[in-house]
Amino acid sequence: MIGRLNLLLIVAVMVSGIYMVRSAYDARRLFTELDRSQTEGRRLDADYQKLLADRQAQATNLRVEQVARERLKMRPITPAITYNPDAPALVASAPRGARAQGATR
Repeated sequence: MIGRLNLLLIVAVMVSGIYMVRSAYDARRLFTELDRSQTEGRRLDADYQKLLADRQAQATNLRVEQVARERLKMRPITPAITYNPDAPALVASAPRGARAQGATR
């Protein structure tokens, strides 16, 4: 009877030891994954901050104006190059005196 009890206790101690080793291994593995995730989070945050800074640099008025001139071939607006497709039809159909009155209103 005592021999069986001793054998049962030895088996219980062995199972308990194996469980403890396994749980310690799992804890180390989870801690390593947590550390990797935190490192990745810091890297992504740094990338996000860099992208925000790049976006802010790209959106400056000087940069927008430069892109408009170079890529889009835009130029500053002047009355000489302004075109309104409705204006010639309205001006041409109105009598000369009405055009002068309309301009003062």
